[in-house]
Amino acid sequence: MPRHPFDDAFRHNTWATIELFDVCATLTPEQLAAPTPGTFGSIHETLQHIVSSDSWYLTFFRDEGVVRIHEDRPIELRDLRVAMTSNDALWAGVLDEWPDADREIEDVDGNGRYVSPVGIRLAQAVHHGTDHRSQVCTALTLFGIEPPDISVWRYGMVTGRDREETVEPVAQA
Repeated sequence: MPRHPFDDAFRHNTWATIELFDVCATLTPEQLAAPTPGTFGSIHETLQHIVSSDSWYLTFFRDEGVVRIHEDRPIELRDLRVAMTSNDALWAGVLDEWPDADREIEDVDGNGRYVSPVGIRLAQAVHHGTDHRSQVCTALTLFGIEPPDISVWRYGMVTGRDREETVEPVAQA
């Protein structure tokens, strides 16, 4: 069976988040906890929010095996990293099933009932991670730290899914 077209998007989502965990593991507790104006919150809060949301999005497709992260108490970065990595395999399983992009999924909470098709929920899971990773990168630059290259192009090069090839110039007559 062919790979799902979203496979690279979800694998990049996990890879990029793990790359940030590896850089942020070198920060001091004060740097991790410092508020960053214009972003979700501190680096630690933002990373926890990324993993918490990713696990919540996954629960719309899986009941078992999801490593749930809640935002009500701080979780160590190493444990967040483990959760993100564990859930990556479950996302791959979701895509392997080629879910119907138009099948509607409902979410009911204390504020109301929300109905969205599978395609929107998958797109949101990837977009959400990208949005908040950029905020972590902004916070890193405020500390004078060069953020890692977590672009999709870099992911493609690192994983061998993308490559640069030398082209011989065509001789001019």
